[in-house]
Amino acid sequence: METDISIPSVHHDPFTVTGSCTLCSRELTSSELLPILMKCVNFAAIKHKDQRRKDENETPYVNHVIGVANILVQEGNIRDPVVIVAALLHDTVEDTDTTFEEIENEFGTEVCNIIKEVTDDKSLPKLERKRLQIENAPKKSHKAKLITLADKLYNLRDLQKEIPVGWSQDRVKEYFKWSKAVIDGCRRTNFNLERELDLIFAERVSKDRERCACKKPLI
Repeated sequence: METDISIPSVHHDPFTVTGSCTLCSRELTSSELLPILMKCVNFAAIKHKDQRRKDENETPYVNHVIGVANILVQEGNIRDPVVIVAALLHDTVEDTDTTFEEIENEFGTEVCNIIKEVTDDKSLPKLERKRLQIENAPKKSHKAKLITLADKLYNLRDLQKEIPVGWSQDRVKEYFKWSKAVIDGCRRTNFNLERELDLIFAERVSKDRERCACKKPLI
């Protein structure tokens, strides 16, 4: 949960071949990682199959998690398969019937721990969940911060293109403001991703000043 971001030691690690001694242990090769990655994409597609984004076209929700993983690879230059797998699965527990136990059994303890860090406790009120995201952002692991940065970057780019169905301009402004507070807690994690986020924030401030007579910045 978002309030429980402690990371126990890794027990189940499908990304490493464990030999009889430390010297025999090794990380998987690219060809060995491919089946795990495809298993993960398929898992996410099945779990999110009935979900849609809130745009007018009702884009399949799985596009979001794939997009977040793609941002990490293409723009963040992240090559850690644990981070990419966790990015693909980052909304499964929060938004589907997936359990942490299921994630751990299928994809390992480290992936599960990262997902715990980025999963909101849905039993809490929405405003409290948002407050905790801001409060806990600086406490997250480096890998969880990477996913948070890419997730917010994807969502903010979506907002730049189209306002979700049912959202007001005030709600959009609040999302930008809240997102910046979360991102500020993840600073010094990945220069490329943070630069792209800062460009979005700067563009938003500029547009807001053009609209607002008092010229007060949004963020």
